[in-house]
Parts: sequence; C-alpha cells; structure tokens
Amino acid sequence: MVKLNPIIRQKFKKISTATIATCLYKKGLRNQFIQDVHPLSSLKGNMVGEAFTLRYIPAREDLNPVNVFQDPKHPQRVAIETCPKGAVLVIDSRKNAKAASAGSILVTRLMIRGAEGIVTDGGFRDSEEIANLDFHSYHKRPSAPTNLTLHQAIDINTPIGCGDIAVFPGDVIVGDKDGVIVIPSNIAEEVASECETMTVFEDFVLEQVNKGKSILGLYPPTDQQTLTDFEKWKKLKNI
Repeated sequence: MVKLNPIIRQKFKKISTATIATCLYKKGLRNQFIQDVHPLSSLKGNMVGEAFTLRYIPAREDLNPVNVFQDPKHPQRVAIETCPKGAVLVIDSRKNAKAASAGSILVTRLMIRGAEGIVTDGGFRDSEEIANLDFHSYHKRPSAPTNLTLHQAIDINTPIGCGDIAVFPGDVIVGDKDGVIVIPSNIAEEVASECETMTVFEDFVLEQVNKGKSILGLYPPTDQQTLTDFEKWKKLKNI
C-alpha cells in the first residue's frame, strides 16, 4: 500500500466531505459517499487515511462456528493485527447489522496499533464503549450482541463494497460528522489541492452571507466583482 503523503493528509484533515463530494462530482465521480454510516463519537478533526479492507460474506453454519475465532489466521483477527498505522479499516458487512463487524476489544486494539479509524456498513458490538474511545469509528447501527456468526470473514485488503460504494485498498478515506467519502488514490493530491482552494472561497462566501449579501452572483461567483472582492479578501487575510 502506498502511504499517503503527510502534507496531503493534513490538507484533508481540514476539508469537509461535502466539499470533497463537489470536487469529485466535477470530475465525473458522482457516487463516492458511503451510504448510511454514521459516526459513533464527535471527535474534533477529520478521519483521514488509506483504505485497508475486510470483507464478510453470509456465514455458512458448518464453516463458521464460534470456535473459528480461535484460529490466529482468522481474517478478522489478521485485519486487526495487520492494518497499517494511519490507515482506515473499511469493512464490507453487506449493509447488514445483524452480526457484529467488531466489538470494543478489537477496535481498541486497532486504535492502540495506530490505525486512523474504522468504517463498517454493518454494526458494532459494544457501541457505547467504542463511542467513548479516542478513535474515529463509523457504522450503520448497533448489532445484536449475541449474533457473532452470521457473517463470515473471508478476505482482507481486496476491493470491496461498503455502503454501496466501491473501495479499493489504498483509496483515501475521509470522514467527518456528515459521514465518509472515498477518494481514488491516483487523484488524491489533485483533489486535496482543489478542495483547499474551494474551502477558502467557501469561507469567504459564508462571511459575505453573514454580512447580509445575496448569494446571487456570489455563489457560484458569476459576478466578476465577486472574484475581485475575493482576491482583496485573501490579501487582507494573508492567504
């Protein structure tokens, strides 16, 4: 997996998923926001990291008894112990929260190992405990805590679907209070730079709107005066 440039990582820390979605839309990528996953906690700052993936399939009872978790090569356990520092573990749980994607012990281990966060389109056990961790975590809803074996972990770090979105290993994952978006790794630097510029302009627009200015001609900037005022504003702000 190619490590995310620290400068690009820091840029994404300050950019909203809404702004990223608009930027990706302009590039023809209209379906990158993971559907129906929500943050468990209200940590400050964005979750930003490379995707490291885990895939579940429907369990087959003869192959997935409770004692499969004793196997040190069990894909779920391997994913927790090999997810790289700074990466986000993204789990394909088939949009099904009937079985737990993970619980507080595994998520705590992931945090201690230095991962950036965890995302599942299923649910977690111990969701309240996970919410109290200093760790970015997103899920669909809490799982029934006893249904451990309705999912079968099948492989790690392969292309998956999560919340109706394709996620490839190494894709850049950004999460904020709105949710989680997926950025193809080959355009991450370009997107970060464009979004940084967009964010500055949006800050300018919001300031103008708070002063009572109409959005007509301002957002989008169809009035040349808006662009002139924006350049003056940047000089005043030392941007």
